[in-house]
Amino acid sequence: MPMIIEINHVTKTVKGNDLLKDIDLRITKPGVYGVIGRNGSGKSVLFKTIAGLLRPTTGEVKVFGEKVGNGRFPKHFGALFDLPGFVPRYTAFNNLKLLASIRGIISTEDIRQVISKVGLDPDDRRPVKKYSYGMRQRLGIAQAIMENPSLLILDEPMNGLDETGVEEIRGMILEFKKQGMTVLIASHNSEDIKLLCDQVYRMDQGKLTLHQTETVS
Repeated sequence: MPMIIEINHVTKTVKGNDLLKDIDLRITKPGVYGVIGRNGSGKSVLFKTIAGLLRPTTGEVKVFGEKVGNGRFPKHFGALFDLPGFVPRYTAFNNLKLLASIRGIISTEDIRQVISKVGLDPDDRRPVKKYSYGMRQRLGIAQAIMENPSLLILDEPMNGLDETGVEEIRGMILEFKKQGMTVLIASHNSEDIKLLCDQVYRMDQGKLTLHQTETVS
């Protein structure tokens, strides 16, 4: 069985600056994996490289045994980076319906259920432009999970959420783990990392090191 994620000697250089420095990573079994580090340390660059959105300057990234980058994206994955570019005048339901039409593998009822799952109302007729930051973050998580991915990449998923929202998303991530999903999460909140992650890595000036191991029951 291929590794879930295999990164071999990946460097990403932009305008002479090494944003990633000789990264090696092997993830062989499902679980929740955290990456911590200061803003600008390279966390988002690493995640976008794994997602195939950025091409490494050197080295290679494989997800489920297949190389990504150069227009090739991982199969069976979902991701949340910043706030997704939803159509401002569309409702939450219509935005997800539009995205779902690209692959055509989920139903209208699936879309309604995933909107409800993240604490939003699928019948809300307000356009997304009238949503609060936290509501848009919830919708971003909905689009990341709506096609039931095997790999989920979440870059600061708790941003903009109130305490109740944070607890709900934490619960969802732990449920994903029970279902056998692999979740990569970047968070500046040490409590998120402690509660959620089986293994934690630290990014510092483009270098990735194993930080700690934490078993979550």
